[in-house]
Amino acid sequence: MRAVVLHAPQFSRNLELLSAMYRMRRRVFKDRLDWSVSVSGEFELDVYDALGPTYLVLVSDTGQAIGAVRLLPATGPTMLADTFPALLGGETAPRGDNILESSRFCVDTGRAAEQGSKGLNRATMILFAAMIEAARLAGADSIVTVTDIRMERILRRAGWPLRRIAAPQQIGSTMAVAGFLETSEQSLLQIYGEAGIAGPVLVSADIAEIAA
Repeated sequence: MRAVVLHAPQFSRNLELLSAMYRMRRRVFKDRLDWSVSVSGEFELDVYDALGPTYLVLVSDTGQAIGAVRLLPATGPTMLADTFPALLGGETAPRGDNILESSRFCVDTGRAAEQGSKGLNRATMILFAAMIEAARLAGADSIVTVTDIRMERILRRAGWPLRRIAAPQQIGSTMAVAGFLETSEQSLLQIYGEAGIAGPVLVSADIAEIAA
């Protein structure tokens, strides 16, 4: 499997990959988890997808989109500041060009069931590694995210613990929490070890297109 990085200027040349990612997000967030998310036909989309984010799309050896995460700079609108400010516990929303916000992290476990060390899903670990690589390439020294306590436990087991901003809050049917993830070399090497890989996982969308 490979983690394809897709920047906004590349969207028009990679519509098939984008469509596959949006369909997967619907399968995971709406159909499986039953979250209160916006759907348009077979796609799951929200207002943050219109802001020119960077997507990391995990693609299987057979060409299927099996995981994804969205990254936005914390210099404009973010989910934490504008959708989930209750998770800040009265703190100011993180801002700065050295911070990325990750959102819509998902892995289609029905299509990516391989386990790595500690019983963790290997696709999840590779997507974690891709997040750190992308953040470091963007010059970000941390990632801020909103997640649930189940994923917080997975992050801890992977050796990439979330540094909470405030106590968890009930958001709909989910116990959610906001926090920071480090993008240090040490964190990256830890995730490489958990994923059973020796080096970088990110591939440019343009290179992936040529190789397909």
